[in-house]
Amino acid sequence: VQLQASGGGLVQTGGSLRLSCAASISAFNTIRLMEWYRQTPGGQREFVASIRSGAETVLTDSVKGRFTISKDNAKNTAYLQMNSLKPEDTAVYYCHVVTRANQYWGQGTLVTVSS
Repeated sequence: VQLQASGGGLVQTGGSLRLSCAASISAFNTIRLMEWYRQTPGGQREFVASIRSGAETVLTDSVKGRFTISKDNAKNTAYLQMNSLKPEDTAVYYCHVVTRANQYWGQGTLVTVSS
């Protein structure tokens, strides 16, 4: 399985970005969970949001009301819509996918929010 994350960039405080995570997956695997994590320089990777195969979503408290996670099953793609961005949202965002057989990490996409 290959994951292609995209959509990061530089944005001002209060701005918006939409991250995408496209998974190439064989017919023998089924995606159970798609997640976004983020990591700052010198910091630990932290959970941001998840969406299950049944579309149940979970968001970490610090992004509730600002971020939305969604997915397009036909495209095996998850999206993270980020609104009202703050400087503390600056990080490398990673996509994480759990299938029936394994789990995979994407390469990360950098989000920088300027004050």
